[in-house]
Amino acid sequence: MRFIVPIVFAIIAAATFACAAPESRPNVIVMMADDLGYGDLSCYGSDKIKTPVLDELASSGVRLTSFYAGATVCTPSRMALLTGCYPTRLGWSGGVLGYKMKTDTGLAPEARTMAEVFKDAGYRTALCGKWHLGSSPDLVPNKQGFDQSFFIKMSNNQTKKLWRNDELIADPFDNRRLTEQFTQEAIGFIRAESDEPFFLYLPFTAPHFPAQAHPDWKGKSNNGAYGDVVEELDARVGEILATLREQKIEKNTLVVFLSDNGPEPGQKKFATAAPYRGLKWSSLEGGTRVPCIVSWPGVVPPETVSSGLTSAIDLLPTLAHAAGVTPKGEGSHPIDGLNVWNTLIGQANSEQHARKDLLYWEGWAAPQAIRVGNWKLYFDAVRDVPGSKAGPALFDLATDRAEEKNLSAEHPDRVAEMLALARKRLGAIEADPIELGGADRAGKRLVPKTPRWLE
Repeated sequence: MRFIVPIVFAIIAAATFACAAPESRPNVIVMMADDLGYGDLSCYGSDKIKTPVLDELASSGVRLTSFYAGATVCTPSRMALLTGCYPTRLGWSGGVLGYKMKTDTGLAPEARTMAEVFKDAGYRTALCGKWHLGSSPDLVPNKQGFDQSFFIKMSNNQTKKLWRNDELIADPFDNRRLTEQFTQEAIGFIRAESDEPFFLYLPFTAPHFPAQAHPDWKGKSNNGAYGDVVEELDARVGEILATLREQKIEKNTLVVFLSDNGPEPGQKKFATAAPYRGLKWSSLEGGTRVPCIVSWPGVVPPETVSSGLTSAIDLLPTLAHAAGVTPKGEGSHPIDGLNVWNTLIGQANSEQHARKDLLYWEGWAAPQAIRVGNWKLYFDAVRDVPGSKAGPALFDLATDRAEEKNLSAEHPDRVAEMLALARKRLGAIEADPIELGGADRAGKRLVPKTPRWLE
């Protein structure tokens, strides 16, 4: 009998969290780090960087261990997050704005963003941070659903200009103080809008290179300037959370923290995707499997760890569902994201809303792999992937996190099924794309080569 009580209590608690919801619509805050690796937070295993605030945030909600950014590099990752689409559906053909992609192109205006979804539902919307989705007047944040914006248009190594809406307010900005400035602007927005529901997108530039420590954090970590920058980022997240408590809206605010892709190769001495191999640009796990924490007191069960398959493309439909907002408008394009709310509230085994498979691209937009359950199949020849030059390479991520033991010969039927599914998923994207926005949208679209084992 003593074993029955805890089980019954767990069932009641799960039902309580699944049904609990405040009477008013929740505020939604999405915070994204730039190039933060899977293993760079102490709650994800780092022994070099201390992140007590994010550790506590994870304890208050769910820490996702099979969460994937929308792409392996900056621009397409942001496209995916804000639209719920695989970036190739939006015309992305490799690289980032300012590096292969022309700076007068970007996210197409007709691509419906998370900001537009919430704004149409009556939310006030703001962006504080890095945009990197278009620099021309028709592609900036205020044209993509944001009521307010305080941002840099490119990465912090590509520009020195800081903007508030359409006003240039600093040239050059001080890279050491960007995290502080983005946080202060976000806090001002929260205080001004705390009486009505708001959507805040806070894409920090930290710890993207060059990692330059704020004077108050310089030399404080055990991991060079990179560690200093991450530890400041952790503290700034704490300031955001403290503001929610100050405004007495903590229990009515859904908070998400994630990274846009894996570690930058030039920072690999300090950053880590451990226990996974691969870095930014790579379709190996370390390129896109990133930290993601979701907290909503009283709704998302605390101290939860979920290995359910999830992706940044799922956040738009999932957050919209949580807020009771309709994610699509009239004439909206298809999205690839799924509502994975059940995964976030501890019902990952539920058939409803569960993600079963996910495609991977490398940074030059070549599709290279698909994951189904715990199985990952490379359908292209990929450097550092054993056996992929001889044929499709299959790995069991449950037992082989480093992707070192190719099991394709032992599971030919599984390989065939996954190849067929990859062709189906890619075909659906190719059949209904959106052209890249900007001046070059009518030009020739670069199409990556067909993966070797899908030819």
